Amino acid sequence: MATFLALINYTDQGIRNMRESPGRLDAVKKAFQAAGGEVKAFYLAMGRYDAVCIAEAPDDETAARLVLQIAGAGAVRTETLRVFGEAEYRKIIGALK
Repeated sequence: MATFLALINYTDQGIRNMRESPGRLDAVKKAFQAAGGEVKAFYLAMGRYDAVCIAEAPDDETAARLVLQIAGAGAVRTETLRVFGEAEYRKIIGALK
């Protein structure tokens, strides 16, 4: 399962409808589950980003589709990074020649 870190900023629309945000998060969780993935953690943040989400998806294409679908709803903008856990990191580094 591939892991992704999404850095999230609310749009003007998202801020105007902030009370709907928990319902949108629930919908995101359901969308990831339906696609064979899982939202592992969600954090409200202070600073440059408004929130951070860590999720797993079966592959990069599935994650891209989900992120585009979520951003397309208009409440958030995301910067999504493919990240590698420690075991994956050690495997990658171990394969260096």
